Amino acid sequence: MLAGIKILDFSHYIPGPFASLRLADFGAEVVKVEPPTGDLARSQEFDYIFQVNNANKKSISLNLKEKHDVEIVKKLIKTADILIEGFRPGVMKRLGLGYEDVKAINEKIIYCSITGYGQQGELAAFGSHDINYMALSGVLAQLKDGTGRPIHPSITLADMIGSMAAVEQMLAALYARERTGKGMYLDISLLDGLLAMMNNHFIIEHYSGYPKGVEQLAGTIVSYFIYETKDGRFVSLAALERKFWEHFCIASQKKEWLAFHQSPANESNPVFIEICQWFKSKTLTEWIGFSQKVDCCLTPILEVHEAKEWFSKEHSRKMIDIHDGRIHITTRYDPQVFHKRTQAPRLDEHRQEVIEKWMSSQ
Repeated sequence: MLAGIKILDFSHYIPGPFASLRLADFGAEVVKVEPPTGDLARSQEFDYIFQVNNANKKSISLNLKEKHDVEIVKKLIKTADILIEGFRPGVMKRLGLGYEDVKAINEKIIYCSITGYGQQGELAAFGSHDINYMALSGVLAQLKDGTGRPIHPSITLADMIGSMAAVEQMLAALYARERTGKGMYLDISLLDGLLAMMNNHFIIEHYSGYPKGVEQLAGTIVSYFIYETKDGRFVSLAALERKFWEHFCIASQKKEWLAFHQSPANESNPVFIEICQWFKSKTLTEWIGFSQKVDCCLTPILEVHEAKEWFSKEHSRKMIDIHDGRIHITTRYDPQVFHKRTQAPRLDEHRQEVIEKWMSSQ
């Protein structure tokens, strides 16, 4: 879908690379412009992260503090469609590669800056990481244990959601350029991505004072809850609509539960206690068998290795492939993607190819 679109990606670690990875999976040609030391994720500690987020890309190593290399970048910019950068505000401008500098070279370019707090404001110049954005946005306050203590997340939601927001805006900008012939500047804040995701919570808290979003989805009712199984595993029941609840109760031979669809999931509700006991009477494997026969929105809570196995072998919408000891993970379902995928590039692997191809079209 994006065949012929050329992207220069100056970003490191996860947010920018994950965004350009998604665009590469749509067919865009992505060239990583890396310093002589490479993307900061090119280290033993983060190598796996680098490999998975930079498949399907090319690499050219340039020192942006050297005038000669900056001139090469400017020549590449002439035929680029999108430029992605993830430095702190002002860094690219000091290098002579700010939006106005780039626009003077290529007025049709879409220039996307991805930062934690955006280009302006009291927080813009501060360093930060995913847990900071989750803390400020109110997202982390939604993840608490039984004592009310926030649970340390093991997934970088801000990075991933911010990347998707960046891709969304870049695609919209490409469409706008098709109609107007003009490029534009995109100021992407990872914090903004999480704030947008909190819209239901903010509006509900504003009018009702309830801080956990849609109350029925917050683990407060028996039909929408996480239950423990006989073997200490867990399943998620989401029988929010009455028909699914009916399917669950009837298949469980518990018609007496039908009237308790929206009843509270707490110890004061005897039906809740019965349901907990019912789930603890079967193993996770048995509940998986149940869920595959009964249409009641019941799914197992899979561990990472189980989810990997499921989506690489059993699930029809395959997005994970494992062969030759390597794992390949796509960002969208497309049976052809695995056949087109290339490994993450070696540092400066495509210098000659990129310079010859991109500059020859000028």
